[in-house]
Amino acid sequence: MARRVELIFDFVSPNAYLIWSPLRDLIQRSHAELVITPVFLGGMHKLTGNAPPMIRDADVKGKVEYAGLEMQRFITKHGLTRFALHPKFPFNSITLQRMVVAAAQDGRAVEFVDAMLPAIWEQGVDITDPQTLAQALDAAGFDAADMLARVQTDEVKQTLVANTDHAVERGAFGIPTMYVGPKDGPTEMFFGKERLAQIEEQLIAD
Repeated sequence: MARRVELIFDFVSPNAYLIWSPLRDLIQRSHAELVITPVFLGGMHKLTGNAPPMIRDADVKGKVEYAGLEMQRFITKHGLTRFALHPKFPFNSITLQRMVVAAAQDGRAVEFVDAMLPAIWEQGVDITDPQTLAQALDAAGFDAADMLARVQTDEVKQTLVANTDHAVERGAFGIPTMYVGPKDGPTEMFFGKERLAQIEEQLIAD
């Protein structure tokens, strides 16, 4: 039975925020396990030749505007009215992503993402400023000094690199990518926040 959803994740993607609460609700309904695999989206784009949609589709008449319409429909459908584009988007997420690695080592990856997504995509916290980031971490119940120290370790850095490389090897090219299946068995890949219904069908079918 497919009771595991692995989320390939990077804070820098607005879609990472938009899918988070609906995916959590789906997983709760399905009694599935959520596993977060932090990657560096900038590195993933380099490895795959992909680019952010607003850049990739800039010359396609009407496509960026339609993407905005679909985003608004998703926001309305799932009641994500607190969402606000971050003032410094697209920001460099590598420090945050290394922090997810560190949190995962402590078994707190879901808790970390749950706390920091609203700070970034609702409150617009300037996570590019170390002092402001530290305040947000402490407020969320994490030891900011410890987290900031650990992101400089080779172990954390190399884990993020390895996660990114491995995700691309498995076929991932953007955020959010999800793999659904048993922990030690074959998985199905799903890309995009619009795939929630398909993921739920997969969880039920398996």
